[in-house]
Amino acid sequence: MTSSHDSLPFSDTRDFDDAARGLIARLEPNVVHAADGRVVWDNDSFSFLTGDAPDTVHPSLWRQSKLVAADGLFEVVDGIYQVRGMDLSNITFVEGDTGVIVIDPLISTETAAAALALYREHRGERPVVGVIYTHSHVDHFGGVKGIVTQDEVDAGIPVIAPEGFVEHAIAENVYAGTAMARRAGYMYGAVLPRGPRGSVGAGLGQSPSTGTVSLISPTDFISTTGEERTIDGVRIVFQMAPGTEAPSEMHFYFPDRKALCMAENATHTLHNLLTLRGALVRDPHVWAQYLSEAIETWGDEAEVVFASHHWPTWGREDIVEFLSLQRDLYAYLHDQTLRLINKGLTGIEIAEQFEMPPALEAAWHTHGYYGSVSHNVKAIYQRYMGWYDGNPARLWQHPPEAAATRYVEFMGGADAVVEKARASFEAGDFRWTAQVLDHVVFAEPDHAAAKALLADTLEQLGFSVENGTWRAAYLAGAQELRSGNFGSPTQTASSDILGALPPELLLDAIAIQIDGPRAWHLDLATRWVFPDSDQAFRVTLRNGVLVVVENGKGDVDLTITAPQASIAGIASGDVAAATAAGLSLDGDASVLQTILSVLDPGDPGFNIVLP
Repeated sequence: MTSSHDSLPFSDTRDFDDAARGLIARLEPNVVHAADGRVVWDNDSFSFLTGDAPDTVHPSLWRQSKLVAADGLFEVVDGIYQVRGMDLSNITFVEGDTGVIVIDPLISTETAAAALALYREHRGERPVVGVIYTHSHVDHFGGVKGIVTQDEVDAGIPVIAPEGFVEHAIAENVYAGTAMARRAGYMYGAVLPRGPRGSVGAGLGQSPSTGTVSLISPTDFISTTGEERTIDGVRIVFQMAPGTEAPSEMHFYFPDRKALCMAENATHTLHNLLTLRGALVRDPHVWAQYLSEAIETWGDEAEVVFASHHWPTWGREDIVEFLSLQRDLYAYLHDQTLRLINKGLTGIEIAEQFEMPPALEAAWHTHGYYGSVSHNVKAIYQRYMGWYDGNPARLWQHPPEAAATRYVEFMGGADAVVEKARASFEAGDFRWTAQVLDHVVFAEPDHAAAKALLADTLEQLGFSVENGTWRAAYLAGAQELRSGNFGSPTQTASSDILGALPPELLLDAIAIQIDGPRAWHLDLATRWVFPDSDQAFRVTLRNGVLVVVENGKGDVDLTITAPQASIAGIASGDVAAATAAGLSLDGDASVLQTILSVLDPGDPGFNIVLP
């Protein structure tokens, strides 16, 4: 997780030229507020990122953070503009005959609106004539209602997305959304103070904004590579890239501008194959294949490549080099991890010895600022081999709290372990110190000396790593040990996302909240009718399992008619709001209350560094 200063290519400063190229104007101050006055974005809080790296930040991460914090409205090429540094991601504006097409409208409506205002201030009051979502992650669609309204879309403004977008965008934020949001608080360090001893950025972007997350469902889906659309005179050619950085993702090319958008599959960092917040494991093999396809298709003609994060790359030779090294990065990780798996090594063993080729080490954009070689190798192992490493001694281990009690007893008691750990800390063996003290605080969570020393240890680990999300995780853990649980700073399962749930995903969302033991004795049958999609489902709750069968036959105790407007209320358990939005019940209304009574919603404040 660390690269020595001597091995880093600090003499290569091209990125600073590219990150500044085309700057038109900055938003000053670069601070965005919600309607209630709350600050939802403050890029100026990273103004300390100047000069050489302090001892508390890895010099490579310091360099990356200085680049990523560069903000403003930039010209990519004539007719294509980006606003960068106004959220975790970029927003792109493509000018057509009469208006502007917006690509990836950030996380929050507030930041998206501010970015559009900055664009219009310097490029004129062009109306929005189309929206493109490159993929199904919230930082690429959440701000959409800051740039266009549902009524405008209903009136004909197209919203284009890759096939599968809705299902994946919603499922990721609903199925395991509570757990992901809690862990994202560690991954992005959202509550950390900004400064050389705290948050310096996440490598991919500085931080997620914390405003209003919205969603407008796409009106047009791309399903096949080679499909074309023309919006407001702008011709666009699409390349499907599913199963890469997102389950639903696509690249596209603007032939008239010779500009290639790579979504989030080629940025200036090694990306995640499995994020620290959690997600489905991504496939580096197909990721590399789609990058090869993009090179073969457009490498001879593209004059600029841009993405939904970071800064563009200009010039055909540089573009092909950039995309080729990104391709080789994921292919090498995939192939070499499998080679070592077949030699009998486990994921953690492979990660510890894995070395990247010199050409990849020498390129800044392949470094692990957001993903890392270490956790990506483990993700590949998980993808192919699962959680079990094959050693039966590890097949049925005690969970952390039970194991911790036994470890600490074996090692002579908490006080003795803390004293030994203090010696390891003084010797600079921080990885071992953290591993040992983790057992102590899980065995005795009120042991003040153990918590304090573990916090100091995690802090030192955070100061030493090149990866922005690892740094944030270490420092967030230290903060919680010192100050208590900070919960989930951001929640992406907004009312818009809940309200857009298709019937199947709504019923899935209910099913995964059923408290099985509390529902063992129930035997209920309902029919759910969704008039907007003209669908009906027979839903039974038996043996603690909610079983959903479309057009299922059989008697029911209650028929529930749920127009789309009522979905958000149902999903949040607010029957009154759902009823006000048109929910109707025919039969024994108490059945719905019974089902709701055995739901067990997630806990956005579950413990992480303590049991």
